[in-house]
Amino acid sequence: MLKESQKLRESELSEFRIQNSEFRAEGSAAAAAPPTITTSLTTLLTSHILQDGEIVLLISKPSLWYILLSGLKFLAFVLILMIGATLLDERMPGKNILYLDAGIFLISGRLMWAILQWMGRIYVLTDRRILVLSGVFTIDIFDCPLRKVARTRILYSTSERLLRLGTIQIIPSHDETPDGLWLMVHHPLETHDQIVAAVNRSKQGMM
Repeated sequence: MLKESQKLRESELSEFRIQNSEFRAEGSAAAAAPPTITTSLTTLLTSHILQDGEIVLLISKPSLWYILLSGLKFLAFVLILMIGATLLDERMPGKNILYLDAGIFLISGRLMWAILQWMGRIYVLTDRRILVLSGVFTIDIFDCPLRKVARTRILYSTSERLLRLGTIQIIPSHDETPDGLWLMVHHPLETHDQIVAAVNRSKQGMM
């Protein structure tokens, strides 16, 4: 009887060990499997903007320098006032720290607004259209079919030249349609070449 009970216990322990090892193997395999991630940008383009059969050729955003450069004049103006308040501390009413706190608050608010603008600005080139999505609380869309693009050109400001950036201007063939601007893009020459090639292919397909 004792031998039979020992055999039963040993068999139960071996089964428990096998089950435990299988559970660990399944857990490690599940941990190693990478999760599938779908970006909100892809979902937005697919469900609201892209047409049936439309192929995305390029998706881009402004350089991160956009956050600083878009409000550079305002930031410089506030900094000058802060420096003036510090130099004229004895002549200014109230404590100097109040003026410094107000300046820091204004700078922080302007930078936060620029970050929101950068997050909401997207450039899209497809085999049919060229688009600019921009806006914080409401989305403004510049949408121009490639066959209606009259010409494109690269514009450089002084700061963009220093940072090797550029702005691509899209000029539609209709005068009443406003121009589209891809502001402060990286590698402006290569990006412009992609746009020109897509426009040429679209117009050649019409012939």
